[in-house]
Amino acid sequence: MAVPQRRTSSTRRDKRRASTSKLQAPAFSRCTQCNELKAPHKVCRACGYYKGKEVLKVEA
Repeated sequence: MAVPQRRTSSTRRDKRRASTSKLQAPAFSRCTQCNELKAPHKVCRACGYYKGKEVLKVEA
């Protein structure tokens, strides 16, 4: 079984562990119908359109 030559420092260990837990900002795109911000690949909550077609009837 392999044995490490030197002890891994706590800083090096913590940097390795923290690299996978970085937060990312949520992605947003503009609705082509009403130009509101919306999540990509989702129906627009403001106008109810998705890919240029009305999917939901939104009451004003």
